[in-house]
Amino acid sequence: MKKLIVLMCVLLPMGVFSQEAKIAVVNAAEVFNLMPELENVETQLAALSSQYQNDLQIMQDEYKIKMEEYMKLPENLAENLKLRRQQEIQDLENRIQTLYTVAQQDMEQKQTELYAPVQEKLQKAIQDVGAEQGYTYIMNNQMMLYVGPSAIDATQLVKTKLGLK
Repeated sequence: MKKLIVLMCVLLPMGVFSQEAKIAVVNAAEVFNLMPELENVETQLAALSSQYQNDLQIMQDEYKIKMEEYMKLPENLAENLKLRRQQEIQDLENRIQTLYTVAQQDMEQKQTELYAPVQEKLQKAIQDVGAEQGYTYIMNNQMMLYVGPSAIDATQLVKTKLGLK
């Protein structure tokens, strides 16, 4: 009985390892860039970016005007008036910096929000192809250091799954 258990412990792993792993590669970036949803995402991001650029430009123009006015102030102007103008300029600089920071954060958040469903759709298509074709692994070919001639390229299968050409 003891010999039978030892024999099974030795032979069982051999059976598991003797099955060949079916590995495929997919060019996820290529497929992602072909997805029609990207056009809408890019349009929304461009509109948001344009809005922030316009707001920043308006504030920068205002800043430029205030600086020019400040530089033209007479030297004999009361000190408290000069300080008030300096404070206005400093406040405007702070508002510009705050808007710039908020715009960056908002753009990053919106980008993440808009790209997430597209990435999920691609991931699901890759998983579906893997399950349908019986692949053990599907790897992104952009991360591969070497792909042998017998490697299976599942890119076209994923494109077909998503209805892309």
